[in-house]
Amino acid sequence: MWVTLLKYAKKNLVCLGLAAALLSTEAHAAEWKPDASPRPHHAEARVTDVKVLDNRMRDLMVSSPAMGMSIPVRVILPAHWREKPESTFPVVYMFHGGDDDYTSWTRETDVEALAKDSDVLVVMPDAGRNGYYSDWFAGAPRWETFHTRELVRLMEENFRASHSRAVVGLSMGGFGALNYAAHNRGMFRYVASMSSYVDLNDPTVRLELALGTGKEGIDIKDVWGDPVKNDEVWQAHTPAAMPRAFRGMHVHLSAGSGQPGPLDTGRPSDVVLVSVLGEAPLPGQIARFARSLRSEGVDVTTHLYTPGTHSWPYWQAELHSIWPSVMKSIGE
Repeated sequence: MWVTLLKYAKKNLVCLGLAAALLSTEAHAAEWKPDASPRPHHAEARVTDVKVLDNRMRDLMVSSPAMGMSIPVRVILPAHWREKPESTFPVVYMFHGGDDDYTSWTRETDVEALAKDSDVLVVMPDAGRNGYYSDWFAGAPRWETFHTRELVRLMEENFRASHSRAVVGLSMGGFGALNYAAHNRGMFRYVASMSSYVDLNDPTVRLELALGTGKEGIDIKDVWGDPVKNDEVWQAHTPAAMPRAFRGMHVHLSAGSGQPGPLDTGRPSDVVLVSVLGEAPLPGQIARFARSLRSEGVDVTTHLYTPGTHSWPYWQAELHSIWPSVMKSIGE
């Protein structure tokens, strides 16, 4: 059955509406800002509610001036949080994919068990179902400001986060992780991007974005402006266009071949087909990006695996694979 699905997917790869549904699912860049005159924020972001989920996991509501609304954030406290009240702790930020939310990592993976013995703060913020981890050209929403300014400060002030940080993201979240790392050099020691598009100049990616945003009633010009008139904005959100910005950090890139395998067993065939279409275009652009990173002297590792579809079983396996390296990078 999988061979038939794969042949069908390859023949119909141009029909990227399915892939867009999942991917939206799921150089001067450092200086560029979407607003010529950013709105001043007289108020600061603050935690307005804390819900205790278990011994170490909390759900926060964060009132964000940048977003003009409250945003949920899930955190896993360090193993010795209570025993070391004067200590600060390294942080792992984890970003979800499109058409998902801040609960996805703990809902779909065993990250809480994985971090059971680690003195690390795990922070999983919401990013909107189709927020693209960007301060939108239209002026709002301002996801990047929330995640990299307001939330980072709150974690340091309220949860004793140190300046030792890593960021892990998948699909749209992997795209966000790469852009945040490039735009804020020195913020992260380690960045991992799983199954993410990295090149907004790729015609396939542009088609997927057009189809995905259209399905959600979003004008892509609101996100990064007009692709032609505002090309500098698009390039400032294209990881592949700014490889030099990743110097000084470790970059890990991974993606599957798009071929279904044992981890897809038992899943509905239509769901597997979407996962195939979502993953198949990624390895090529990721391999090219990795080569450009290496040419700039960036410390980069890749894991391009077969089989592998755009789905959680593969991301769960990848998380386990990279976790020791993530911990080592932040000194845990």
